[in-house]
Amino acid sequence: MEAVKRWKAGWGYPTTLLCIYGFFSTVKPLEPFLIPYLTGPDKNLTVEQVTNEIFPVWTYSYLAVMVPVFLLTDWLRYKPVVVFQCINLFVTTGMLLWLQGVAAMQAMQFVYAVVTASEVAYFSYIYSIVDLKHFRKATSYCRSVQLLGYTMGSVLGQLLVSFNLMSYNNILVLNLVLISIALVTSLFLPMPQRSMFFHRSQERHKTGNVEEMDAQELPEALGRGDMCAGDGEMFPEGPVRARSCSQVLIQLWRDFLQCYSTRELLYWSVWWALATCGYNQTTNYVQVLWQHVEPSQNFTVYNGGVEAVSNLFAAATAYGIGFTEVDWAQWGELALGSFSGLGAAALFTMTFTASIWACYAGYIVFKCLYMLLITIAMFQIATDVSMERYALIFGANNFGALVLQTIITSVVVDGRGLGLGIIPQFTIYGSYFSAIAVIFFLRGVYMIMRMRQGHRESTTAEEQPTSLKDSDTGPEQRL
Repeated sequence: MEAVKRWKAGWGYPTTLLCIYGFFSTVKPLEPFLIPYLTGPDKNLTVEQVTNEIFPVWTYSYLAVMVPVFLLTDWLRYKPVVVFQCINLFVTTGMLLWLQGVAAMQAMQFVYAVVTASEVAYFSYIYSIVDLKHFRKATSYCRSVQLLGYTMGSVLGQLLVSFNLMSYNNILVLNLVLISIALVTSLFLPMPQRSMFFHRSQERHKTGNVEEMDAQELPEALGRGDMCAGDGEMFPEGPVRARSCSQVLIQLWRDFLQCYSTRELLYWSVWWALATCGYNQTTNYVQVLWQHVEPSQNFTVYNGGVEAVSNLFAAATAYGIGFTEVDWAQWGELALGSFSGLGAAALFTMTFTASIWACYAGYIVFKCLYMLLITIAMFQIATDVSMERYALIFGANNFGALVLQTIITSVVVDGRGLGLGIIPQFTIYGSYFSAIAVIFFLRGVYMIMRMRQGHRESTTAEEQPTSLKDSDTGPEQRL
């Protein structure tokens, strides 16, 4: 019993509960087959209605609720928003199961946008309840479990559909059961006493030098014990200092200006926003493309397998990048340009091929390349900023991506705009990534040439004093 009490008092208990929640909330067996379900006899919607009228609502709604939910999440200290997210996920699935018509599906997309915006509470909760020395490990557990949930959901959906074990409606009922398990688990999460911005412990806030350390200095400080206090915790839990909304907003604005005044961080963030926008558009509408390439229902049953394989390959790619010894400060922008170009080629292959298998393969390649590059971008940004500022940059970059996505959706996809078909849409997405590739490839080449020029100049400057010293030496001295 004493061991159980110690476990519940430590970081393992909330991390375990959060992992259980993350797994069951991300197992979505119907998600790879959402387009066949909506356009099939169960909902009897057309592809044009789904593409041009229903799906754009998610983008607009996500943009509208993202910032309020971000601030509310910190103010409420995360747990209530985690529970709220799960309730909304249950409501979304129920609406998808029991309601009919375009208006009802648009309302469902709005509720799902709230679910997506509340995702920030999942990882922010770890920061508020787990000591910083365990934060990296806890984050890796929670991310891995989420990936496992997405993969298991895709595999489960693939098996249920391929062997006709369940109808689409029964799969949604199963999904409601899984979400209910996640909801019950979320109720047992401990309530944090502090948060990043609104509720900061005074001792933690006073250690400003700790917050400004980068990822390389932090392990060294831990090893020296400079930042450990008493029982070895990173930050002692002292009285929590609540701050007003105006104070938080002013501090966020100051941090925002200071972070993006760094040119290197600005370039990485620009790529992050641009690429995330294109990636989200691609993943949102890729099932429509698959159905266009192969209208036969014989091939839609492979969607789950493709999603599972792409998730596993993407995870392996992102994991493997951590073991590479590359100077990303020098080669990073060239890599962004080169791999973005490969991503554009994969999109064009998906768009113009007549083979569903080539389309599937292009999607897997595209997803792996994006996960590879976004992981590099996260690493580069995280090494130069504190935890709070990283959260701010993460939110700002995703907000920028969402603004761009809203513009593209309103002009290209929405029926009130151009309302283009799926092939013109993906032609635009491929061209979009081609433009990103050209910009960052040229920038990368310029940076490498500039660094080499600087290296040559510094080498010449070091050699000149030696030459001058030799020339000042007389014949007698040389003898």
